[in-house]
Amino acid sequence: MVVLSVPAEVAAILLDVEGTTTPIAFVQDILFPYIKENVKEYLQTHWEEEECQQDVSLLRKQAEEDAHLDGAVPIPGASGSGAQDPQRTIQAVVDNVCWQMSLDRKTTALKQLQGHMWRAAFAAGRMKAEFFADVVPAVRKWREAGMKVYIYSSGSVEAQKLLFGHSTDGDILGVVTSWATKRDSVSKKKKTQIPLVYHDDQNAAEAAGVHVAVVVRPGNAGLTDDEKTYYSLITSFSDLSLPSSA
Repeated sequence: MVVLSVPAEVAAILLDVEGTTTPIAFVQDILFPYIKENVKEYLQTHWEEEECQQDVSLLRKQAEEDAHLDGAVPIPGASGSGAQDPQRTIQAVVDNVCWQMSLDRKTTALKQLQGHMWRAAFAAGRMKAEFFADVVPAVRKWREAGMKVYIYSSGSVEAQKLLFGHSTDGDILGVVTSWATKRDSVSKKKKTQIPLVYHDDQNAAEAAGVHVAVVVRPGNAGLTDDEKTYYSLITSFSDLSLPSSA
């Protein structure tokens, strides 16, 4: 890989998380398995709390919308059959969550519960977020040079902040200018940004009119020969050379 010069008009850098700032292995082998392994315990512990009940209500609404899908798992309502049996409802929520995750769904209801579970886990010191070694030094350098840095991930904004607030590098929330989830439109971002994205997002980013650089990381899905030729590739954030005026 060669050093990539950032165009002079670029004023901000847009970063994905999974496979870009954070190893896919951390997400797939630690974050998501934690949900499956601990969701029942979490629900039993927090069942009477308003936030937990709001999460369950949102999941129930999603389950109703999913009723036509093969394998969909219904969740008993607040009244009617199963209403007086919390353990039955909890098990239904567990089964629904595991079903959604098995399909790699990214519904708001699922993301919300996951975010609350991760928040509790991070606060209790049960896990710390991992970043590639080049990420924090590079982002700090960009900010010192006057660049804005945005995070744009499929995870909720709350989940993004949890990662940056409880990392192996400590609390690094301050290195990020602002946050957005991919449910928002890329086009809402300034068109003078370079998104450093991994394999599945560069086409959408380019369509939105932004400069694109694809970061190649261990564990990421491979690029086609055409993609390798067409896109600017880097293997580390240190491969980016900022404009002298930044």
